[in-house]
Amino acid sequence: MYQFDAEKVQSQRTVHIFYFCVILLSGVGLVTLYSSSYAFALRFFSDGNYFILRQIVFGAVGVVFFIIFSRINLGLLRKYVMLLVGLAAFLCVLTLIPGIGVERYGASRWIEIGPLSYQPSEMVKFVLPLYLAHLLDKKADNLDNLYSGILPPVLVTGIFFGLIYIQNNFSTAVFIVFNALVIFYLAGVRYRYFLAAITMIVPVSALLVFTKEHRVRRLVSFLRPQWDPLGASFQVNASRDAIVSGGFWGKGIGEGTRKIASIPEIHSDFIFSAYAEETGFIGILLFFAMFALFAVLGYRAAWKSKTVFGRLLAAGLTTMIVSQALLNAAVVSGALPATGIPLPFFSAGGSSFATTLICAGLVANIARKGGVNSGNTSDNADLISEGEDDI
Repeated sequence: MYQFDAEKVQSQRTVHIFYFCVILLSGVGLVTLYSSSYAFALRFFSDGNYFILRQIVFGAVGVVFFIIFSRINLGLLRKYVMLLVGLAAFLCVLTLIPGIGVERYGASRWIEIGPLSYQPSEMVKFVLPLYLAHLLDKKADNLDNLYSGILPPVLVTGIFFGLIYIQNNFSTAVFIVFNALVIFYLAGVRYRYFLAAITMIVPVSALLVFTKEHRVRRLVSFLRPQWDPLGASFQVNASRDAIVSGGFWGKGIGEGTRKIASIPEIHSDFIFSAYAEETGFIGILLFFAMFALFAVLGYRAAWKSKTVFGRLLAAGLTTMIVSQALLNAAVVSGALPATGIPLPFFSAGGSSFATTLICAGLVANIARKGGVNSGNTSDNADLISEGEDDI
């Protein structure tokens, strides 16, 4: 009895630290966004609060969903997983319909509802891991069978890849496939299937890269940063200069100068450079410490989960958020070719912020309950709430 109580207390402590981590990341992200976006918003929208107000609105919605998904009965969520998959696919299709989908920067990634817009590919970032964790749990004893065990989740992943790719969002399409492969690996899929996947993915990815001029220019500018200093290389070079200019202590919150006009989209995909300039090396250490804490707590929730579904979902969502942060930081510092991947908790974009909070809510749910009550949905007992705290 004492052992059970001790484990419960430890689980509650972990969840409370996780809540603190999410609040800290969200708070630092909002402050950074306000500082980095004010001048741009004032110049183009005559309102310096334009981006931060939109972020707060989506953040408030995200907090509501965070609370819901952190308390919801996971067995009930699994019961409707195919409905969520269908909804995510339907919304992705809507982006391609004239009059509903909105094209920006040469990409049709958004649907517009009144004054607000939504990016359906962000929904895929939590729906696909949810689906894969559910299906690979159900098929845990059948993963050696290509047609009945492996092919169904691969096809769904491929469909989402295609829907996002034709929106001209290649980086996000590749990103969801990478995270899907992580979940496949954790589920115990045989190495021969990964070898077959790699032999197909590598040449196809290379072909897709070289079919678009802007992707080729990004690749060349990465390999030769001085090739087009006023064109394809400008943004990354300016970003790197901003990071270096922060020095050890940084220039101070709100005191950065590169955000005013030096770096395009500094409030969005390149917001890390604004953060680094104002907080310096110390701030960068804090940045990685925050995401390291998030990773430790997320993977601990996965490790402690009592079900395969809980382990796969917590690990998949944690990997998705942390790898996205590392990828963004690598791109902004010039360590990887430029992509359109936003920085979780930081970048302007309500869809991304709300989705990140939903993913964090699901991880908190698994950490709180240890994955209990998330087993095979055919068992009615799994749909019964553990306690009054469940939704």
